[in-house]
Amino acid sequence: MTKTRLTTLVLATGNAGKVRELSRIFGDLPFELKSLRDFDGITGMDETGETFVENASLKATGFAVQTRELCLADDSGIEVEALGNAPGVLSARFAGADTGYDVKIERLLAMMRESGSSSRKARFVCGIAVANDRGRIVHTVQAQCRGTIADKPRGTNGFGYDPIFIPDGFGQTFGELGDDVKGSISHRAKAADLIIRYLLDFIARRT
Repeated sequence: MTKTRLTTLVLATGNAGKVRELSRIFGDLPFELKSLRDFDGITGMDETGETFVENASLKATGFAVQTRELCLADDSGIEVEALGNAPGVLSARFAGADTGYDVKIERLLAMMRESGSSSRKARFVCGIAVANDRGRIVHTVQAQCRGTIADKPRGTNGFGYDPIFIPDGFGQTFGELGDDVKGSISHRAKAADLIIRYLLDFIARRT
């Protein structure tokens, strides 16, 4: 009997932390998961969109064309009320694209102190887009996780702004919470739940 080849799903990132998180989220789906690290000669995409979904769509389209595979891309960031919802889609480039997140976090906290606002409300937002092997966007979703900004970084779990984000209903930052908790309440987990419904339907239509 010929074994049916699993459909490849490219997780459009080379970020090791994000690869681990997305692989954990999508690992039980009937796909052969790959990341951009599995392909040679991949050219990065400029994230020029004004929303998270727009940036996710730009990446999904561009990397699907290059890999010629079904491609899933996400764009996420943090929006801080005291900063007028900045840094938002510029979260990864905030305080300089090449600076570490320790620098970005310290700059964000400094700006909050300088803002004159007493609000520490914030939210993580994640947009996810899926493009087919011809580069056409076939589905998009967006989700969020509300919380507050801690006065200083706490914890070493996760990545990015996780050490300063305390999700509503918890007293610990994402940097302190375990993967099991974060995997059920985070913005990326919520968006993933929505996109998983589409991916399962996608597989059902192909079988």
